[in-house]
Amino acid sequence: MQKTERACRSEVFHCPHCGVYAKQEWHDVAKGHQLEGDVGYYEGFMAGLSLSFCSKCWEYALWHDNKMIYPVLSAAPPPVGTMPPDVREHFLEARDVFNASPRAAAALLRLALQELMVHLGERGKNLDHDITDLREKGLPPIIQDALGSVRFIGDDAARPGQISSEDSTCVAATLFDLVNMIVEIMLSHPEKVNGTCEELRQAKLADKHKKSPTHRKRKREHKERKWNPIFYR
Repeated sequence: MQKTERACRSEVFHCPHCGVYAKQEWHDVAKGHQLEGDVGYYEGFMAGLSLSFCSKCWEYALWHDNKMIYPVLSAAPPPVGTMPPDVREHFLEARDVFNASPRAAAALLRLALQELMVHLGERGKNLDHDITDLREKGLPPIIQDALGSVRFIGDDAARPGQISSEDSTCVAATLFDLVNMIVEIMLSHPEKVNGTCEELRQAKLADKHKKSPTHRKRKREHKERKWNPIFYR
């Protein structure tokens, strides 16, 4: 089980940037630096402020009174690995503001979905039409129903980027999951299947090559050349 608890001055914890359970290096935050001649010194340190640096990605976190204040930890899930970069950008921005404004997060997620439709070969102009087309490409009908229930699609759907007063914390949290699900079903799973099929194809070709008469003949000739003794007069 992943250890998610992060305590100030802990030697190791899951980095909020890269997510790796890594060793942390700690430093106090200095007020300023003075230089007199060749001698430099700090004016002192800020009370209650400290920095932790991840040994894996070397990004820092800022702590105040034993609580992490940067980066802001979000209750929303992270994006899946195969999410396209421009979609990921909207997704991460939505994740950053989710705690403070679920409605703003929902608006950004609608933009993310619109960008995602283009990556999936749709026009990205009408989400209702795009989602319907995706059903013919393998998107489960239950995903379409769920998108309708949170006003992603349908007659009363909010437009991409539009903040709606009806978007609650629950709605925004559901949208995060649905965007991730669509990426997994339409991008991640086909990529894994294609990769597996390619590995099987290469293994089959290699096995066929090993069993070919030409390969066996060359292997036998090589063995004979290697072990036949050479006599000198």
